[in-house]
Amino acid sequence: MVKKLAFLLCLCACHLSLGQNNSSEYADKVKTLDATIETLYGVISGEKGEARDWELFKFLFHPKSQLIFSERDRTGKYVLTYLSPEEYIERSGKWLVENGFFEVEINRTEDSFGTITQVFSTYASYRTKADTEPFMRGINSIQLQNDGDRWWIVNIYWTSEKETLPIPAKYLSKN
Repeated sequence: MVKKLAFLLCLCACHLSLGQNNSSEYADKVKTLDATIETLYGVISGEKGEARDWELFKFLFHPKSQLIFSERDRTGKYVLTYLSPEEYIERSGKWLVENGFFEVEINRTEDSFGTITQVFSTYASYRTKADTEPFMRGINSIQLQNDGDRWWIVNIYWTSEKETLPIPAKYLSKN
């Protein structure tokens, strides 16, 4: 019984130290708002066949966060899909690696009050880093919190540009 208890305590200590290593390894990635947004775009981007660091992806998000996208259904009505970071990985992770995907921030507007920040981040998406024309653009509405130690992504809510829904000029050029 004592050996089992010692083994379980050792296992828990190892698990906790692994989590701490990730935290210390990733701490610089969430120290500033800019670093957090850059890491978000960087972690989902990569050439075809290139693995993504999904542990880093999950580290960016508050435990109760959601990724929400707005798209048209078959009837033309806009509907929302809600995903946890884990569900996003399950749904999109394999596709990102199999197809290659780079998402680049082309403009940003920010509003902050206290510990909260709202970012409208205009993006362009490419299949490879060498592409010169994006296959898609859109806006990520990213809500973040700074808890005094780090930035947390609370939610990302996005939609893609369509012919009938062009991105307004104020979200395409830096002021």
